[in-house]
Amino acid sequence: MKNILRNRFPFLSLIALVLGAGWCAAADQAVNEVLRPPKGAQVAIVVFEDLQCPQCRRVSPILEQASKTYKIPLVRHDFPLPMHNWSYDAAVMARYFDATSKALGNEFRDYIFSNQFEINPQNLRTYAEKFAAAHKIGFPFVVDPQGKLAAEVNADRDLGKAINLDHTPTVYVVSSRHPDKPYVEVDARQIDSQLYALIDAMMK
Repeated sequence: MKNILRNRFPFLSLIALVLGAGWCAAADQAVNEVLRPPKGAQVAIVVFEDLQCPQCRRVSPILEQASKTYKIPLVRHDFPLPMHNWSYDAAVMARYFDATSKALGNEFRDYIFSNQFEINPQNLRTYAEKFAAAHKIGFPFVVDPQGKLAAEVNADRDLGKAINLDHTPTVYVVSSRHPDKPYVEVDARQIDSQLYALIDAMMK
């Protein structure tokens, strides 16, 4: 029996090594995918946000202004937190407007942030309908009949989970100029003092 177990240990160790390597590769792939500038850019800001998160509301215009100031992309990912009771539905609605244009989807996200304190699960749809009407866009009774938009939100959330993200907003400055350190997280609580300095550093 001891000989059998002894012979199996190298095999079991090999399996563990292969599985471990596969997990690391998947984790690295997730990092490579999400914490890199989009094609054609050398530096970008990446944020994972929850539309019901007050800190996300505060940070959003700061990120947008930095994006305009430096002329670098702002890549926004949906990361609705489970303790919030309407953020997931709002993210799905944002994806509906994304289908018209990404700019319109982001405008809707900003609109939700600007009305965040008045929104609740019962009136969220009313706000979305007002936004759609103001932009002369129809807003269907069933926003996501096939679940495609929810799948997109879930994919964003899975990307965040793959890099062990657990809070919002989570903000990164990412760069292709520093292969040894291609991204750095910005402390959202100190974003006013950190963001521009980190962008400057990542652009050098």
